Amino acid sequence: MNRPSGGGQPILLLSNGHGEDLSGALIGEALQQRGLSVEALPLVGHGRAYEQAGIRIRGRTREYSTGGLGYTSALGRLTEVVQGQILYLLGRLLLLLRIARRYQLILVVGDVIPVMAAWLSRRPTATYLVAYSSHYEGRLRLPWPCAPCLRQRRTRAIYSRDALTAADLSGQLQRPVHFFGNPFFDGALSASEPLAGSPLQRLGLLPGSRLPEALHNLELMLRLLERLPEPLRPAERLGLHAALVGKLTPQEVAPLASRLGWKLQLDGDESCSLQRGPLRLQLEWGRFAAVVQQCDLLLSMTGTAAEQCVGLGKPVLQLVGDGPQFTENFAEAQRRLLGPGVFCANGAAGSEQQLDGTARLLENLLERLLHDQRWRNELQQLGRERIGSGGGAARMAADLQALLNG
Repeated sequence: MNRPSGGGQPILLLSNGHGEDLSGALIGEALQQRGLSVEALPLVGHGRAYEQAGIRIRGRTREYSTGGLGYTSALGRLTEVVQGQILYLLGRLLLLLRIARRYQLILVVGDVIPVMAAWLSRRPTATYLVAYSSHYEGRLRLPWPCAPCLRQRRTRAIYSRDALTAADLSGQLQRPVHFFGNPFFDGALSASEPLAGSPLQRLGLLPGSRLPEALHNLELMLRLLERLPEPLRPAERLGLHAALVGKLTPQEVAPLASRLGWKLQLDGDESCSLQRGPLRLQLEWGRFAAVVQQCDLLLSMTGTAAEQCVGLGKPVLQLVGDGPQFTENFAEAQRRLLGPGVFCANGAAGSEQQLDGTARLLENLLERLLHDQRWRNELQQLGRERIGSGGGAARMAADLQALLNG
């Protein structure tokens, strides 16, 4: 287990989900670079992002198939009960209450659950409300008792995920709410090596990070690619790249691909692809930034990754699945959050109507990208409005340090 860096009383990062852990880890790294001591308590999952950032994680962790709290579906909520996730969450909250006095400040990254937990700890708190946005409805309706907790004097600072939400909540809470950018966006801006080939356009596939859902999502994507029109199939016309997590290994992919008529090919020590006739899908591990930066269009069944793509000014084409995360409800909420740069075809998950409609929409979007520079400029502006610019973690860390020194 990693030890905290820096001196003085540590700051505790309290988060509740994969995307929240990523943001928390990026803020934590920025705080460490300023000489501050940081530890983390992820309320769900193992908190891999914290491990990768060298941030100590408190307590023994577990991971569940829903990857968070299943607010998007009744099946997700039932799954959590069966798997014991609710009892696990209560145990994490009890751990927080036992250790809270060790920390100078608790930084909440998430929604009402960690906000409530931090309030119960009776410690000074700062809150990054990454899960809420006024773009959903025009006026944010914070779930009870989020607003009363945020009005407490112990809440020293509040950060939002976009400028509209900052202005909205500043009025509702009668206190300043700041928008400094979104730390999760910084992860999409890291340096990357060029993708293989030099096609006219590139399509990136984002099937998600949680198994077994990511494998099921990849299956839907492969079925969709089979429906691409003939002119888009040659590799020199459209480069295909799938950004896969390490757990989605070639051994996991090969049986699925074979069943659908795709052949797994090893193209060297580290290169791997799927081939079906003229279609060639390059499998990319550890190259998320390269895929989202260099692809023109992203086919997505993700949460945070889709937001990063919008921040880069890239159009996102959704493909609704069976969940537990990327369901029809989740996709619809994401379109309201991210705006007109996110597209989705009609039809039930996995249906012929959905797959055929998505293939047609994909073709239309690629054509528009080739010939409509004004639209591409509008996508860039949309990204700045909904996600902000890079450097959010550094700006937030600077504000927190000033808060602590004050």
